[in-house]
Amino acid sequence: MLPVRSVLVDFDGTACLHDVAEDLMDRFGEPDWRDYDVAWANGEMDTPAAIRAQIAPFTAPETELIHYALEHCPMDPTFAPFVAWCRSNDLQVAIVSDGLGLYVRPLLEAAGVGDLDVITNDYASGAMAFPNGHPECGWCGTCKMLAVQRATGPVAFVGEGHSDRYGALYADLVFAKDALVGLCEADGIPYVPYRHFDDVRRALESEPALTAPLAPVPCPGWHPR
Repeated sequence: MLPVRSVLVDFDGTACLHDVAEDLMDRFGEPDWRDYDVAWANGEMDTPAAIRAQIAPFTAPETELIHYALEHCPMDPTFAPFVAWCRSNDLQVAIVSDGLGLYVRPLLEAAGVGDLDVITNDYASGAMAFPNGHPECGWCGTCKMLAVQRATGPVAFVGEGHSDRYGALYADLVFAKDALVGLCEADGIPYVPYRHFDDVRRALESEPALTAPLAPVPCPGWHPR
């Protein structure tokens, strides 16, 4: 019997091999867009403010942004087969992303998994909305803590970056690569290393023991309005 009921997956750099938001900012934004990432990492600027500043120079229509993403940002080829395996084992799968949002569904559709649940931000007509943020905190655009808490548990979380830290703190099983590895080690979060989704599948099939979520109170990103 598999150890979890739900699998939440980050998008940029995880389900998709590229950080699509960064690729779009490199192509359509200004060179200083990374300064806002530094300010966010230093706790000087919340995610909504940083993203709004980063996309402010965008003048291309949404269709051009999406076309660029489809042309330049390949999905992990092991992701769609992993989704099929999850469904064959009655595991719920959802994308949880704190990126720009507009490219997630088109890239999933191109990979043949466009019917996945997606929890993310909303870019439309040159403006950002954050329908999945925390109603009291607002530090992240999409609150991955809430996404984990609202999923059918036990929950596995698959990620790679700084925005995944808050999901990892609350999940029952964490799969980490890249920057998320160091964050898990710094926070004392047990994790399973992976390279691609075949690794995640094999690990779940081996029925790894779950660990109690650290679930700090409050979340380290907590910034009350």
